[in-house]
Amino acid sequence: MTKEVNSKIGVWLLFTLIISNYVVDLEASHHVYKRLTQSTNIKSPSVNQPYRTGFHFQPPKNWMNDPNGPMIYKGIYHLFYQWNPKGAVWGNIVWAHSTSTDLINWDPHPAAIFPSEPFDINGCWSGSATILPDGKPVILYTGIDPKNQQVQNIAEPKNLSDPYLVEWTKSPLNPLMAPDAVNGINASSFRDPTTAWLGHDKKWRVIIGSKIHRRGLAITYTSKDLLKWEKSTEPLHYDDGSGMWECPDFFPVTRFGSKGVETSSFGEPNEVLKHVLKVSLDDTKHDYYTLGTYDRVGDKFVPDKGFKMDSSAPRYDYGKYYASKTFYDSAKNRRILWGWTNESSSVEDDVEKGWSGIQTIPRKIWLDRSGKQLIQWPVRELERLRMKQVNLRNKVLNSRSRLEVYGVTAAQADVEVLFKVRNLEKADVIEPSWTDPQLICSKMNMSVKSGLGPFGLMVLASKNLEEYTSVYFRIFKARQNSNKYVVVMCSDQSRSSLEEDNDKTTYGAFVDINPRQPLSLRALIDHSVVESFGGRGRACITSRVYPKLAIGK
Repeated sequence: MTKEVNSKIGVWLLFTLIISNYVVDLEASHHVYKRLTQSTNIKSPSVNQPYRTGFHFQPPKNWMNDPNGPMIYKGIYHLFYQWNPKGAVWGNIVWAHSTSTDLINWDPHPAAIFPSEPFDINGCWSGSATILPDGKPVILYTGIDPKNQQVQNIAEPKNLSDPYLVEWTKSPLNPLMAPDAVNGINASSFRDPTTAWLGHDKKWRVIIGSKIHRRGLAITYTSKDLLKWEKSTEPLHYDDGSGMWECPDFFPVTRFGSKGVETSSFGEPNEVLKHVLKVSLDDTKHDYYTLGTYDRVGDKFVPDKGFKMDSSAPRYDYGKYYASKTFYDSAKNRRILWGWTNESSSVEDDVEKGWSGIQTIPRKIWLDRSGKQLIQWPVRELERLRMKQVNLRNKVLNSRSRLEVYGVTAAQADVEVLFKVRNLEKADVIEPSWTDPQLICSKMNMSVKSGLGPFGLMVLASKNLEEYTSVYFRIFKARQNSNKYVVVMCSDQSRSSLEEDNDKTTYGAFVDINPRQPLSLRALIDHSVVESFGGRGRACITSRVYPKLAIGK
């Protein structure tokens, strides 16, 4: 832990149990490695795996990407995900399937949906689950047909009495939705159906991600029975210039506390709902969201003032995070967010270690009291893994001082820190051109001192600091003689490993918080991933790191 200003901090580091997350055996956002995807000589992961996570979800081997169709059914949580059964690079995609009772410990099942029919013979791509009013779940997903066109299909459980939903059947009416050449929809840009929702007219709605030239689109379809779908004349929303919208998500949130709202809900009496439209931009490989109002009569989403659905919109996570998907947890009245984090190592390294991709810790997500941003926090179930605990309270750190924390295994820990910062008047004035927090963090790494900062954590640090990953804050004045401040949160991977071939990009985010109040930082450290939550979840940054020295114990 490092601190560049005089302040008091309280620190909590908690050791967590290692758990098991095991799974049984174009124009998308992935490179196709034909030599590797069809290999029959699949390498099993070796026993020595210093970068495999202990409490994050990942299959025992091979490639994983988007989370698909998360839901709860008969008290059992389900996670489906894009998986390559033939190798550690993207290709041969099926829907793998695992279940859990606590969102942390997972049991494997055979692949739920895999290529078997003309409408999905070249791949079963992303989609979503919908729980019908009678409690029955269905899945809408994108299939790749013999012409490599993207079409939308439906699958239903074979046995509704089975809470694990092991077997699924595909409708003979598939495909239900296909690209419309008359309206300029590209057959390779028509994918990732959302969870469906019911309107006042008792018709189901669903949106599909697409583009026309540079215009990103959320195309709306309506249906009375989830089988016969009609394309709406206008999209739910669009933006000129943002490119392909992948993995859209659309759901309501309430300003009444942190409770979740069912996707089709109209809200309680006197309750005003906002809606969230989230898209994964293929151009930038980041997830962005806007808050706004849903016009249920015109089937239009109207962003709130100041929001625009492009790369200027706020992000769920300012690090490695993509293709996210939420679901409503009816058992605990909350909305849960899943997101995929890919590797920062080379493809050759992924093949060597025999796997690629993890899911971040599931996060509860809700609307901030201000109504202007979303808050995210790891699900409470994670705290059950906490074992050995180290408490440090009221420690004063002066400029350029470091405090080492003893008594934990640093490769796997849950850290909560509270910083109380003195002498805010010492903060430097932020340059008017500094509008990109990632650029600020890249130019001013942890070695660069400013008026207030950097202060934060050094994690996965080797004994002599040859390697470390730093997560820290800087505080700036908004203007000269101003009493308003700008808080920047950084995650710096530049010294994370002696290995030179890794992606060591530095990430940054603005944190909308008043630094006169204690400034919190939580870091989930798990061998090769660091998930950081600043300002009680107002800003999140996920990083992948692969130290050579700072591993194991």
